[in-house]
Amino acid sequence: MIRKFCGFSQGANSFGQLGQGHAEDQAEPQCMDDGQHSRKLRAITGGGGHSVLITESGELLVCGQNHKGQLGLGHILDIMTFQLCPLPGNMTVQQVSCGWDFTIILTDDGRVLACGSNAFGQLGVSPQIKHTAEPLLIKSLSESVISVAAGLRHALAVTGSGVVYQWGTGLSAQAKRALNPQPVPAHLNSQEPCLVLGLEQVTSQRVAAGSGHSVCLTETGDVFLWGSNKHGQLCSKHSFLPFPSALDRSLLNGERVSAVCSGWTHVIAQTESGKVYTWGRANYGQLGRKGPTDDVTIRDALSGSETNLPAEVKTLHGATQIACGSEHNLAIVGNQVLSWGWNEHGMCGDGSFCDITQPQPIPVLRDARPVLIGSGAGHSMALCSLSESEESGS
Repeated sequence: MIRKFCGFSQGANSFGQLGQGHAEDQAEPQCMDDGQHSRKLRAITGGGGHSVLITESGELLVCGQNHKGQLGLGHILDIMTFQLCPLPGNMTVQQVSCGWDFTIILTDDGRVLACGSNAFGQLGVSPQIKHTAEPLLIKSLSESVISVAAGLRHALAVTGSGVVYQWGTGLSAQAKRALNPQPVPAHLNSQEPCLVLGLEQVTSQRVAAGSGHSVCLTETGDVFLWGSNKHGQLCSKHSFLPFPSALDRSLLNGERVSAVCSGWTHVIAQTESGKVYTWGRANYGQLGRKGPTDDVTIRDALSGSETNLPAEVKTLHGATQIACGSEHNLAIVGNQVLSWGWNEHGMCGDGSFCDITQPQPIPVLRDARPVLIGSGAGHSMALCSLSESEESGS
């Protein structure tokens, strides 16, 4: 049987971020126009209103909101179908992470570029640059980088030696209020990459970022968290953690973590045995499990509520991929794409605009074989393998 690859997208589409050639929200998956005609992709991701695809050859395809130049195309016009984003020196791309209105690009040779808004120093380049529509090299990251992450207004990078850097001042105001009169650590208030103190005794491997917090996964399977704990996403009794704090493994049944991702205010971790745990804000059903949905603090959680303590979502056991939007999520379990959480713009793809509190298969994709999933703040994307008959019927 001949099979082809097809990209699907749904959800918020005010800026054409679904790559379908229009700007109307979609409550069910529709085919994207990626301009590559069935070429397989390496990764899919998105930001506040833009989307980025990485081809197997390391090229970048971009579409959506571009008012700050976050698409890296050299102009600030929104794009409704995917276009190739040329990089200087014919660089090829390993990973991309999108913030609200900026993009962080990790090349195959370990260099990091950035484009879009720099209002909070989130590009890691000169603070004199307010925004850029051309990807700029972050020159101060002199060591080869292996992982990057973009939050709402800050960014992170892990080097090959396992050191973590942070930049962007998006967390500094909250940090100042929480820590007063103590000074704000430099990594929370720097417009260029700054060493994150508190991780000297571990070797970091991956990073993730929320709207106001940061996550680090070490090579030994430990998770470190810092920043805002307003919604219990740090599993701490403190409202703000200026330095990384290790997540107690007993909260994950003593297991090592193999993968971690973050929404704006919630965190998802998968252990080596395939179990998936969620914690943090729950008011849109983004934790994917039954329990209180009111926005309680971690103090409430420690006194009895389970909302902000890690708990296993059994329907996600064995997931091969998980992707977080701002307040919704996607996962591949078996040969199905599951979605849950915030659904105001139809990003969960079930045809409704009602929030989904537990992971459910996306009906339109039930016969497709998922290959990759990715998410923006309010939209979702999936690359699927289809037989010719499925393609003609889609």
